[in-house]
Amino acid sequence: MPPARSAECPSRRVAPLRSRLAFYWRTSKTLPKQTTSQRPKSSSGSPTLEDVARLAGVSTATVSRCLNSPDRVVERTRNRVLQVVHDIGYAPNFGARALAARRTNTVGVVIPTMENAIFARGLQAFQEELGRHGFTLLVASSSYQPELEMLQVRTLLARGADALMLIGFERQQEVYDILDRRGVPYVISWAYHEGQEAPAIGFDNRLAMAELARHVTGLGHRRLAVISAPQAENDRARDRVLGVMDACREAGINTDGVTVIETPYAIENGAAAMERLMSGASRPTAVLCGNDVLAVGAVRAATRLGLRVPGDVSITGFDDIEIAQIIEPPLTTIHVPHRQMGRQAAQMIVSLLHGTPVGPLRPLDTHIVHRTSLGPPHT
Repeated sequence: MPPARSAECPSRRVAPLRSRLAFYWRTSKTLPKQTTSQRPKSSSGSPTLEDVARLAGVSTATVSRCLNSPDRVVERTRNRVLQVVHDIGYAPNFGARALAARRTNTVGVVIPTMENAIFARGLQAFQEELGRHGFTLLVASSSYQPELEMLQVRTLLARGADALMLIGFERQQEVYDILDRRGVPYVISWAYHEGQEAPAIGFDNRLAMAELARHVTGLGHRRLAVISAPQAENDRARDRVLGVMDACREAGINTDGVTVIETPYAIENGAAAMERLMSGASRPTAVLCGNDVLAVGAVRAATRLGLRVPGDVSITGFDDIEIAQIIEPPLTTIHVPHRQMGRQAAQMIVSLLHGTPVGPLRPLDTHIVHRTSLGPPHT
């Protein structure tokens, strides 16, 4: 678990980059063009802030205000400056600004895998929200390997990342130590633990899976099995397995009889695990999978084996990614608010970079999506 940490960072107002560029574009389309002969030639070959100021007949401070806070400049002056910016092809040097402010305006994230769509929607929302605040996203993958995650964190910091988003709480303590030593803000996502003081936005994986497993046992299933990601160094996977066991105990089912197969998240791995489960003498009537990717593999294997889903065996997923709706039969699964999580994680990071406390931490809501891969056990 990460230690408690403060959110003390120098406060600095960051104007939204996207809105500024959109403003330049709208304004420039209404202005007449200059000829190329009027464009200045600097020693570097690129127009400078001083060139814009000289041609517009204003100070460099006025040019900066036009670019950063256009609403603070009278329209006539603003249009004249933006006309010059457009005509000579001036581009603000955000890299130089970042260097002067000891900021790169980049945020890094290390995700466990890029091989499937588990994190895609959350990352898209994360990037969109960061972009609204003028930040660029750098993405790296750990391939579910703690040592590689440590290396990726060091690489992102070497590239000047101002803050990081990490997936789940469990990792090498050295990751937290280096972030704290360097004063780099971070946010944990895709997980929530009661009493955890580190900035986090996510959901309770254990409670979410327990809710689904209760629904399964409520339909009458007594022989359950689980296809899970490896639980070592993966608190999300472990919590989901624990959620199944919680529901089984509540239903009076001996958890020693619940088979758990651990395998990396991949469709073919889910299929192989399903074939193992169904080759035994006592087949489960319901298989709960740690995510939709494994569940899709399980459905495909059941079909190859000539089993009806859910007539002969029920299969459930977790995440509610797009493939859960496409597979036949569609998966009953747990809906995870990926976009909300990504958006709020970005907002938390921006707040931390501005020295603003992120406030009380609350878990996001998940819910069961009822589709046709789950039904009562065959009698």
